[in-house]
Amino acid sequence: MRNIDILCIGEVLVDFIGHQTGVNINETRDYHRYLGGSPTNVAMNSARLGLKSVLVAAVGNDAFGEYVFKRLEEVGVDTKYIKTVEGKPTSVIFVSRTESTPDFIPFREADYRITQNQVNKHVLEDTTIFHTTCFALSKDPAQTTILRKAEEAYNLGCTLSIDVNYAKKLWDSQAQALKVIKAYCKFDPLVKISEDDMLRLFEEELSHDEIFNFFHSEGVGTVCLTLGSRGVKLSQKGKGMIQLPAIKVDNVMDATGAGDAFWSGFLFAYIKEKPIEKCLEVALQLAALKLQNVGRLPDNINILSELL
Repeated sequence: MRNIDILCIGEVLVDFIGHQTGVNINETRDYHRYLGGSPTNVAMNSARLGLKSVLVAAVGNDAFGEYVFKRLEEVGVDTKYIKTVEGKPTSVIFVSRTESTPDFIPFREADYRITQNQVNKHVLEDTTIFHTTCFALSKDPAQTTILRKAEEAYNLGCTLSIDVNYAKKLWDSQAQALKVIKAYCKFDPLVKISEDDMLRLFEEELSHDEIFNFFHSEGVGTVCLTLGSRGVKLSQKGKGMIQLPAIKVDNVMDATGAGDAFWSGFLFAYIKEKPIEKCLEVALQLAALKLQNVGRLPDNINILSELL
């Protein structure tokens, strides 16, 4: 029996999300502060859904670092594998508020300084799902740490997971990003991608089949492609495809974190050993809930547990 349901490794950020809706960052007058970073969102959502959730990350020894610990501990995320880095501030990111994929400007100092001594073999032996992101893999030492720990986790029987949230501004080159993504895909992770991510990564519009085939050919069994307001497609190697519509949301408040909410719901149901279509249904419900809220998900998300 593994005691850690999900171990998220990667960026913890302080998000400043624009208060004005539907304008670019250069038109945004003021911002509200939220805890962010894709693995952080998944760790927090998972804890609030009742899972045993661990975050491996790095913060600065500053007031924002204190804020990070406080917020994570409030919802029950295990923070003992988060490193405090001396002399480097906690990473912050400014984000536009939008109904679609938001623009952002990152100020990265502490978040990528994740080192291998933060996670030992005993933790990985106790973990069901090992989750990370393309953002987290974009910079060393986090990149090397995550790839090595992913291989170790895979060999210890963990299920791996990745959100391929590729953004050009975070990487030295597209070629380097593809090389690192392919290296992670060798461990057959559950892959979450969006149409926007894929357009940025491949720098051309590929058909959904071409996208699925790319990941399947790199060793991935399950690929989940989110299509925004058009729902989701999931391809399982050798088993065909499932497509589900999105849940209609009349008043979209903020799209930031909707993908993380979706994947949190998917992994939650997956950990509960539900059929793959049920995992998608729960994922879509959580994403719809997030679209109706700015910043974090509302407090009552644990009601989803009752839907399983």
